[in-house]
Amino acid sequence: MQKRKFSTELAYVIGLILLAASVACVERANLGISMVSAPSYLLHLKLSQFSSFFTFGTTDYLFQALLIATMALLIRKIRLYYLFSFITALLSGKTLDGLMALLRLVPMDTLYMRALFFALGIALCAVGVSLFFHSYIAPGAYELVVKELSAHFHLDINRFKLCFDLGCCALALALSLLFFGRIQGIGAGTAISALVNGPLIGCCSRWLDKRFLFVDALPLHRYFQA
Repeated sequence: MQKRKFSTELAYVIGLILLAASVACVERANLGISMVSAPSYLLHLKLSQFSSFFTFGTTDYLFQALLIATMALLIRKIRLYYLFSFITALLSGKTLDGLMALLRLVPMDTLYMRALFFALGIALCAVGVSLFFHSYIAPGAYELVVKELSAHFHLDINRFKLCFDLGCCALALALSLLFFGRIQGIGAGTAISALVNGPLIGCCSRWLDKRFLFVDALPLHRYFQA
């Protein structure tokens, strides 16, 4: 089967929108946010009580900025690539806030609708991450931190990714108990997404590889080198 050409820049744009839509759908379903998004979500719930500035999207890109700064201190390097990663986080956060506002218009009064939106969010995440994998443009901080720290400290990236996700979950649990005295934002959906995200992303990436040839449409690759 002849592969169709697909712009890597377009893959980045679509991937960014789909990932933001994924988080918005999962949040609206209220069955448990993903592990990596959970800390910023808990911070959003608390800080938004004091200021409307701290939307989920805003809190998330500020939290990602903190992650990038911490990573830079740990590896003692500052690269332009890290700035591009923050820009990705910023764009994703703004898109997330817009999509969440739209989804607030959709009634979510039955378990069926919540499960439907949760499943949609999981599917969008798999497609979005797979498209990001096929773009040279810097990903958000969550992916960047795992990639850079595992490479710097010569760690197995898959094991480090698991540890990173579990660390985010533990931090979210601690923040939930500290802020609200109970577990909030973490539920059955958190565990389900942790189990199925990896296999779904792998399947989606293989499907894209079979059908599309990803090529650069713009001569910008050298500006996004890690």
